[in-house]
Amino acid sequence: MYFLYILFGVIFSASAQEFVEPAFVVEPYLEWYVGQRVRRDVTFDKQIGDGKVFGTLGQNDKGLFGKGGYEHQIFNDHRGTLNAQAYGTRVLGPAGDSSHLGGALNWKNPNAAASFDISKQIHGGTSYQAAAGGRWPVGKNGDFSLQGTYGKQPGLRREYGGLGSFNYRW
Repeated sequence: MYFLYILFGVIFSASAQEFVEPAFVVEPYLEWYVGQRVRRDVTFDKQIGDGKVFGTLGQNDKGLFGKGGYEHQIFNDHRGTLNAQAYGTRVLGPAGDSSHLGGALNWKNPNAAASFDISKQIHGGTSYQAAAGGRWPVGKNGDFSLQGTYGKQPGLRREYGGLGSFNYRW
């Protein structure tokens, strides 16, 4: 019998709270403060000779992450610019943790560019991505461009594509 009295009291008090408006509401954050909040990542970038050491620590909706590595300029002359990079990443999240090691080569000159990136997940597969493209002048007002990509990710089919175009400006 006491159970019915308690149940009736809980139902009555819960329904009464829906109709009564509180005298004042305390908001946990002021409106101007909510608009001012920004993402807080910690980054590090230090020039060392022809290269640089970089790193980032932060968080997003997927969890905590960290990335660190070294980038080195191999040459910068009439052949163009060639940069090499070695990096590692670590992600801690509710869906699981992952670690990656990777490297990249990036080359460019005034008319063309090419890149190659390879990444290996620890206890997982290897992914790679290659891309190249160029634009060459044709006459006074035209140019010809050609681009292509090729890549592979673990568990997925290969991705590749190409595009060629001729542009003429009247």
